[in-house]
Amino acid sequence: MNDPVLQIDLPGVNHVKSGKVREVYDLGESLLFVASDRISAYDCIMPNGIPRKGEVLTQISHFWFDQTGDMVPNHRLARPGDPLPDSLAAHEELLSRRSMIVRKTLPLAIECVVRGYLAGSGWKEYQQQRSVCGIDLPDGLLNSSELPEPVFTPATKAEEGHDENISFEEAARIVGRDVAEKAKELSLKLYRFGRDFARPKGIILADTKFEFGLTDDDELILIDEAMTPDSSRFWPADDYEPGRSQKSFDKQFVRDYLETLDWDKTPPAPALPEEIVEKTAAKYQDAFRRLTGRSLDE
Repeated sequence: MNDPVLQIDLPGVNHVKSGKVREVYDLGESLLFVASDRISAYDCIMPNGIPRKGEVLTQISHFWFDQTGDMVPNHRLARPGDPLPDSLAAHEELLSRRSMIVRKTLPLAIECVVRGYLAGSGWKEYQQQRSVCGIDLPDGLLNSSELPEPVFTPATKAEEGHDENISFEEAARIVGRDVAEKAKELSLKLYRFGRDFARPKGIILADTKFEFGLTDDDELILIDEAMTPDSSRFWPADDYEPGRSQKSFDKQFVRDYLETLDWDKTPPAPALPEEIVEKTAAKYQDAFRRLTGRSLDE
């Protein structure tokens, strides 16, 4: 198995930000996003990564941008196979499958979450209040039940710690009502497309998180990643059964393992056993194969 890429070093390229997974570089007129193989859970980065995970995230995002580009504008400037700028040519082996050159935007200060199924924090809130982010839901739903209609449930962006679910009214206060309405419309449109595309491929897209940014001319466009195993819940359709937690193609598998440990979910995070690393890598690549119909090396 390939060694995971945990650190990205691009001498001479202007590094501007490190995320839990991605490194961001300023190329002048554009940005370079590079996805590492780091994996986080409970807001902690694990000390060892998942081989080729960054490739999966980048290539799935490219795939969805191809599928939805006519539906919703996005920030991608270069497609897979396009030559890198001269300033990056020396790093082609590292960057070719785990990087994306994108437009600069002003990112919205909210996460745009769409839920089609009741899971995670949504399920917890439903048990207490019969609602999700203040949206009333019918009685009688179970853990992992499909919702009557997908719901838009925005969240704050936390630099540290957990994002917090907020109402649509709070989202509108943060970014402005017109922008919030447009972000909601685009998010629901993208989710419905992704859900309907993925289901015949054997994947239930239970929920997902989108990010949007404003261009210089105030156009709202899709940015960051799109419907990946890091930003979504992917469930195997052939094993789906409401009333319990579901198996997954995403990092929920890692969270489930961590729940078996005597760990207080604060740094330092424990190293993942080789078996968990291998199974997680296989799940990410299986999701890629099912969605795209090809292997990661094609």
